[in-house]
Amino acid sequence: MRAVYFKDRNIELIETEKPQLSEGEALLKVIIAGICNTDIELHKGYYGFEGVPGHEFVAIVEECPDNPEFIGKRVVADINIADSSYSGDPRHAPGRNVIGIANHDGAFAEYLKAPVSNLYVVEDSVATQAAVFAEPLAAALEVSQQIHITADMRVMVLGDGKLGILTALALRIYNPNVLLIGKHADKLAIAADQGVATYCIESVEALSELAVKHGRYDLVVEATGSESGLAYAIDFVRPEGTVVAKTTSHKPTLINLAKVVVDEISIVGSRCGDIGLALSTLEHGLIDVSGLIEAEYNFDQFLSAFEHACRKGSKKILVRM
Repeated sequence: MRAVYFKDRNIELIETEKPQLSEGEALLKVIIAGICNTDIELHKGYYGFEGVPGHEFVAIVEECPDNPEFIGKRVVADINIADSSYSGDPRHAPGRNVIGIANHDGAFAEYLKAPVSNLYVVEDSVATQAAVFAEPLAAALEVSQQIHITADMRVMVLGDGKLGILTALALRIYNPNVLLIGKHADKLAIAADQGVATYCIESVEALSELAVKHGRYDLVVEATGSESGLAYAIDFVRPEGTVVAKTTSHKPTLINLAKVVVDEISIVGSRCGDIGLALSTLEHGLIDVSGLIEAEYNFDQFLSAFEHACRKGSKKILVRM
C-alpha cells in the first residue's frame, strides 16, 4: 500500500505492507484525511516522531475478524489507545499509543488499523467531508465537558484558527453570547454566519486596549497557538474566572503568575474530547463545518497538500485516498 512517512523532518511517499491485525483490531481503508497543525509540528520534530502521521480521517472497515458486523461501515476513531488492562481515561493512560502521533501509524496511508473499541460508525446523514472533522470538533466540545457553561456567562475565544472557530461554534450551543476574537475577517465570518459574535483586530497588541474596553469575562479560551496567547487570555478573565488553554506553542510561554494568584484565576488544560459527542453534534446539524474546508487534494498530491496546509492562515486541507 502507499503511505506517507515522516523521518528527520523529511516527507517520503513509500510502498509498504498493509497493517497486520492483532486481536480486537480492524483494518480500515482510508477514504479521506485532514491535515492538522499537529501533523505540521510532527514534521518539524515534535515528539521526535517517525512513522506514518494522520489522525483526522474517515475510513471504511475492510476487515474485522472479531466483530464482522463492522465490515463495510464508514467510521471515525478515537485516536488514544490504552493498554487493555488500563481502567482509566485512555487519553491519559501512561504509555498510551496515539494514532498518527505516538507509536501507532496513522491515516496518511491507504490503510491503517485501529482497535474496534475505538471506532464510531458515521450515520448516512453526515457527509464524509463533515465527519473528517470529528476529532478536532471533539476537542472543541471538550471545553463544555470540563467547564459548566451557563447562558448568562461572558465567554470569549481568542484565535480564529480552525480550532478557535470550532471552539467558538461549540460553545455557542451552550451560550448565545460567545465572542470570537481574531485577525482575519474572512475566517471570523465563518463563525459569524452561525451566530457567533466576532471582533477583528489588526494586531496582537490591540488586545490590551480591547481588554480595557470590553471588561472582564467569566471564561476565556486561548486558541491562538501563540506563546503570548495565554498571557492575553489572563488579561481578559475576571477575578475567580477561568482560562482554558486549548492550543500549545513550541516556544516558552510567559505569564503574570502574580495576577493568577491574586485574582484566583483557574487555568485549565484542554485536549482531546468525545468523538461520539462530536458525531452527534454533526448528525443534528448543530454546527456546519463546510466553511472551514479550503482545498481537497488526491493522495498522490500529498506534498502539495502539505505545503498548502503549512501556509500561514490556511484553513482545513483534506487529502482523498
